[in-house]
Amino acid sequence: MNRRCFPFHKTCIRTALTVVVTAIALPVLTCCAPKDVTRTVLSPTEDTSMFVMLADAVPDAILEIRYFSTYNFVGQRIDGYLQPQAMLTRQAADKLRAVSDELKAKGYRLKIYDAYRPQQAVNHFVRWSKDIPDTCMKAYFYPDLDKSVLFAQDYIAEKSGHSRGSTVDLTLFDMNTEKEVDMGGTFDWFGPESHPDFCGDPVTGQYTGDNHKSPVGRSITPEQFRNRMMLRSVMLRHGFKPIDSEWWHFTLGNEPFPDTYFTFPVKEIKR
Repeated sequence: MNRRCFPFHKTCIRTALTVVVTAIALPVLTCCAPKDVTRTVLSPTEDTSMFVMLADAVPDAILEIRYFSTYNFVGQRIDGYLQPQAMLTRQAADKLRAVSDELKAKGYRLKIYDAYRPQQAVNHFVRWSKDIPDTCMKAYFYPDLDKSVLFAQDYIAEKSGHSRGSTVDLTLFDMNTEKEVDMGGTFDWFGPESHPDFCGDPVTGQYTGDNHKSPVGRSITPEQFRNRMMLRSVMLRHGFKPIDSEWWHFTLGNEPFPDTYFTFPVKEIKR
């Protein structure tokens, strides 16, 4: 009887082994099967990984993002500003937080007009500058200049330091009066009245009253000049550099992307 059953048992063993091997092999083959994975590769100018939202990095700052609104020298929302947000590189934001902390202890807060600016916004400015008849905001931002000279005199340019991510436009807000500090001129005023050396020496901080650069005899008071110098001195103390044409404009001295002009829009970064 054992001999007659042996072939049956031998067949059963072969079948069982086949089932076991198949059961073991199938999952392995399935796991090793090639997958169709499509990865999105961002260009360097679209990479937001080194940027932070200023509302998070400098929570005491007040945001008044002019290019998201219509109250700017163009008179309409600027391309690339999808939300009223401000963004900076991590390095610039860390330094600006130190500025904010120092000023807060003195009773002031920072008000931010603009920070990172995408290249498409700069392109919008350039197109506008060439549309000479469009002067709807002339009375507010460039009443003493003909629009045709704005590009030639570098008020508008094809590249902006803002697009490198470490430049900020800002002013001071007095927490006692609950008003902006009087700087003697508005943000984005096109003219010599916006120069840090207008009516004074920014190196010594001394008011001189010298307003000869103003084409129509405009001037600022000693207090307005001191207010500009207060903002300037604290920004310089924390590693930012000024420019000669705008009292509100500062760039991190050792900016991390000195040659990269970013193109991603201004909107909340979601990690």
